[in-house]
Amino acid sequence: MRILIIEDDSETRDFVERGLREIGHAVTVAAEGRDGLFQAADGDFDAIIVDRMLPGLDGLSLVKMLRAAGNNMPVLMLTAIGRIADRVEGLEAGADDYLVKPFAFSELVARINALGRRQSPQIETAKLTIGDIEIDLHRRTVHRAGRKVALQPREFLLLAELMRNSHRVMTRTMLLERVWDFDFEPKTNIVETHLSRLRAKLNAGFAVDAIETVRGAGYMIRSD
Repeated sequence: MRILIIEDDSETRDFVERGLREIGHAVTVAAEGRDGLFQAADGDFDAIIVDRMLPGLDGLSLVKMLRAAGNNMPVLMLTAIGRIADRVEGLEAGADDYLVKPFAFSELVARINALGRRQSPQIETAKLTIGDIEIDLHRRTVHRAGRKVALQPREFLLLAELMRNSHRVMTRTMLLERVWDFDFEPKTNIVETHLSRLRAKLNAGFAVDAIETVRGAGYMIRSD
């Protein structure tokens, strides 16, 4: 894999870089936020490891800027802050996973490998079509009635999960587990917020809501 490390702590940066190179990955490094942002924008990486606290441009802002620019490369965020609220904030900013320092190198490798598998499904059908919505899981594109819909990474994962399970109601807990990897109920409206954004983008210019709310139960993608 081609991996970009954006980390200002030289000891952590060198440790991770050396370990990843030893197991065969191609590694590029940056020591501050703005340099990391430029390298991420110009490069073609399979994953980005970014520290939350960076000089010049902090990790949260960096990830938000990448996502706003349509960059969907998987991001693993590192942090010395282990509170749940901070983890949620990082994921809402657009990070795909979160790892608290100090960490075991084996866990970092496992998480990077998981992000790689998530980006490149080998068995799953490349395209899913429900009603007038079609998503391409490999190209990570979405169309409704032939019209392209631009989604942020977490919105895309949310829509994909609804479409994979179009035959049943998806509860809030199920979506938290499958889209955010949460095995607990955070005190946040993260699901509702992302569903609202997803709906707004899918429904722009259409009279029929693409997502049905099943009161007291959860959500379904509309198939008619």
